Amino acid sequence: MDFFNYKGSDLYAEDVKLTEIAKQYNTPVYVYSKATLERHIAAFENSLKSKKHLVCFAVKSCSNLAVINLMAKLGTGFDVVSEGELRRVIAAGGDPHKVVFSGVGKTEHEIEYALSVGINCLNIESEEEIDTVIKVAKKLNVVAPVALRVNPGVDAKTHPYISTGLKNNKFGVSEEIAFDLYKRIAKEPCLKVSGIDCHIGSQMTSGLPIVEATDKILALYDKLKKEGINIDHINMGGGLGVTYYDETPPSPLEYFAPILERLKNEDVAIYIEPGRAMVANACVLLAKVVYQKNNGGKHFVITDTGMNDLIRPALYGSYMTIINTTKHEDGEEVVCDIVGPICESDDFLGKERKLNVKNGDILAVRGAGAYGSSMSSTYNTRRMPCEVMVDKDKTFEIRKRQTYEDIWKDESILN
Repeated sequence: MDFFNYKGSDLYAEDVKLTEIAKQYNTPVYVYSKATLERHIAAFENSLKSKKHLVCFAVKSCSNLAVINLMAKLGTGFDVVSEGELRRVIAAGGDPHKVVFSGVGKTEHEIEYALSVGINCLNIESEEEIDTVIKVAKKLNVVAPVALRVNPGVDAKTHPYISTGLKNNKFGVSEEIAFDLYKRIAKEPCLKVSGIDCHIGSQMTSGLPIVEATDKILALYDKLKKEGINIDHINMGGGLGVTYYDETPPSPLEYFAPILERLKNEDVAIYIEPGRAMVANACVLLAKVVYQKNNGGKHFVITDTGMNDLIRPALYGSYMTIINTTKHEDGEEVVCDIVGPICESDDFLGKERKLNVKNGDILAVRGAGAYGSSMSSTYNTRRMPCEVMVDKDKTFEIRKRQTYEDIWKDESILN
């Protein structure tokens, strides 16, 4: 079920007309559907219900406190990659005991904070990081629960910028040295071997790479068991793709079925770290058309929404479906580039799209919930966008638009 639908000629989020949201909150504005978020959470929980598991929402994909709070109320854990994200989870009511902490560059201070609040597991990504965790654990007089993030050398068949499981990616430790590192960890009194972690990439639209990665992780798991090193969970990361245009990714149930089959006789929990698949299609970004023009046969639709608000098209060349929130009975579709006001040539939301657009129309960029607001910035001294949550026929402002003074309030002028 899609909670962003046309009713007559107007596009709605649940029971609220999107043009009314644009009128009330102005643009650009991110609009989330609470019902869609709830449905996606349930889909992941149900896909793993046959086995002990922990669904850890990847906070980097969408870090709004209201979204995190909703996840926490529905029982999810969280995958964080910084102290700031961990503090966000706690501020939003999340349970630190359901948090896994990943990232190749965790500082000593970040590790100390994570262990002091009692997170579920630290995902270690280098041999040198082991030394730092030992140092911090001894300082705090705690036993640190850890996993190694193992890089299995599996091609996720996705964009190279969001592929993380190959030898030339910066993430994790190679499978060739993982076993010896686990033996070292197991000998440290201040460390507890908690799990094996693996994350090979994002926006995967096939289940084959994750099956290949799972088989490699299970080989390591068996080897550890024979060595007498027991773990309590296997974390297969996130990465399940979504439909932005014509992709046909598997459902969570289809995606995880092969993993469940391989682990059905093992006394080990499954952890996963979905982000994009949880939030991408639970949100649209609204942009207002301010001008149109033709340059040498190229038609431009110029909006008030730029790459500072949504950087994915400029950064990855990502295709985002763009539709008009109002269907016009008059006029014709024109092939156009939808661009923003930023002083960069790659400031665009979409290229070569067929739209029937009038000045003042509100366009909806679909699939904007993941890596949309969380990657936005104040480039060109533009205010961070407003965010709104829709719950049936009600709207809630879950992030106010910045004032201009907010942008430079922490700066100072030399006297």
